[in-house]
Order: sequence, then C-alpha cells, then structure tokens
Amino acid sequence: MPVYSMTGYASATALPTNTGETPNLGSAVGVTVEARSVNGRFLDLSFRMPDELRSLEPALRELISGQVKRGKMELRINTQRDTDSSLPNPQPELLNRLSRLESQVQAWLPKAQGLTVQEALQWCKSGSGGASAADETVMDAARRCIEGFLEARAREGAKLVTMLKQRVTTLRDLAQQAEPLIPAAVQRQRERFLERWQEALTATGASQSISEQSLQERAVNEAAAYALRIDVAEELTRLRSHLDEVDRLLKKGGEIGKRLDFLMQELHREANTLGSKAVAIELTNISVEMKVAIEQLREQVQNIE
Repeated sequence: MPVYSMTGYASATALPTNTGETPNLGSAVGVTVEARSVNGRFLDLSFRMPDELRSLEPALRELISGQVKRGKMELRINTQRDTDSSLPNPQPELLNRLSRLESQVQAWLPKAQGLTVQEALQWCKSGSGGASAADETVMDAARRCIEGFLEARAREGAKLVTMLKQRVTTLRDLAQQAEPLIPAAVQRQRERFLERWQEALTATGASQSISEQSLQERAVNEAAAYALRIDVAEELTRLRSHLDEVDRLLKKGGEIGKRLDFLMQELHREANTLGSKAVAIELTNISVEMKVAIEQLREQVQNIE
C-alpha cells in the first residue's frame, strides 16, 4: 500500500447531465469541486457549498471518510449557472397539474391565495427532475476530485518516504560509529574509577583498618556497577530495533502516521539516554547528531496519514 501525506490538493469540474427530454433543467452549467487538506491528528472535514447542495453533505462525507483517515480537510463546491438556463422550462403536464391542485385547494380554502409565477416556476423546477440531475453532476465531480486528491497525497507520500529513509540511514551510520567507541570508553572510565577509589582509601586511611583483599573485591564490584551504568550498548540495540520497525512500516504503507510518531518518541528517548550516559566527547557529539536527525524525522512524520 502507498504511504499517504496528509497534505494534498485536487480539483475537478463536471458539466450537467442532459437527457434531451427536458434540456436545461435549471441545473448548473458547470460544477467545480476543490479538495485540500493539511496536517491533523484526526479526520476533520469541513464543507463550503451553496445552500441548495447541503443535502449532499452526508453522501460527500461518506465518500471522503471511506478513503481518507486523517487530516484537516476542506471540500469546496462552486457552481456557475447560465442566465438562460437558470429558469426551468415548464412542461404543459406540470402546469396543468399545478392548476388542478390550485383549484382543489381554493375549493376547500376560498381565502387561499393563488400561485405566483415564481412559485409556479419553483414547483416546475423541483418536479422536472432538475435537482437530481444537478446532484449527480456534483457527485460525479466530487468522485473525480477525491481520486485526484488521493493521487496527489500518494505522490507527496512517496517523497516523504524517500526523505525518511535517508534520515534512517543517517541514524544507522551514527549508531555504527558509536559502537566501537563504547568498550574503550567504558574501560577508560573503569580505570579512572579504580584510581580515584585508591586515592580515596589512601586519603581516609581505610586501608589500615580493612584487609586489602576486601578492599580489592569492593573496588572491583563498584567498578563493574559503574561500568554497567555508563554502558550504552543496550540503547544502541534498542535504537536499531526501532529503526528496523520504521523501515518495516514504510515498506508496508497504509495508515502508519500514528505508529511512526510513537517510534519517534522512542528514538528520541534512546538518543537522550545515550547523551546522558556518554563519558566521551565523541559519544556526546554522536548523541547530538542523532537528536538532530530524529527531530528531522519527527517533522516529516507529522505529515504522514
């Protein structure tokens, strides 16, 4: 499955359907549908359309929500009407029916007012099937617009995947640079700890009251515990594991934005721990570079559905 960006734009235009039996049914000469979206934690839909098309909102919402899962999205519908075709073409059958209905109503309600020309034209328009023709025109344009919108998001998503893979490669290289530095740094700090341990024993005179063997065992135990505290091999292992999961999700595609965002938090946690445990300037520099790369990853992940 492709990876979709939450940023996208598309538009589509449709002409009204015309059966030939009732031409120019008062429908729009042209309908333009525009879809645009930006980042969002959830799917947030808004519609801008003429009031006479509001009845289509549930169908449009169902059309979009079935294919778009996240993002703040706006669907805008504009109609252009021809002056000559904006009025319906009344058919004799409809006019006769309206006349009979008006007579029946006035027979029962003598004080009822007669139909105005505008009211008669409005009834002819609604009874001629023009509304359904216009609705189908709008839905046709909306469907094509959403197709183009998804294609645009897929193209943008492919670019994001390329950038994310580059950052993942950078993080792997940094982890590889850090790995050979760890044993030497741990050994150096262990030796320094033992030297300071010996200096402290001499300064306090503890070596005179405690046997040398006991002091040696205590020193070795303390040095081992200290070495474990500053060893970052485990953090590098977890960082590589998270990067493997990022690669797997990018290959899988689909709705992966929330999972990637969680992995960015975990990567940042490992880089922070690496920096806090670093006992060599080289490891500190690598930690800083990792944080920069992870932050760049996080910014791009915010755009993924």
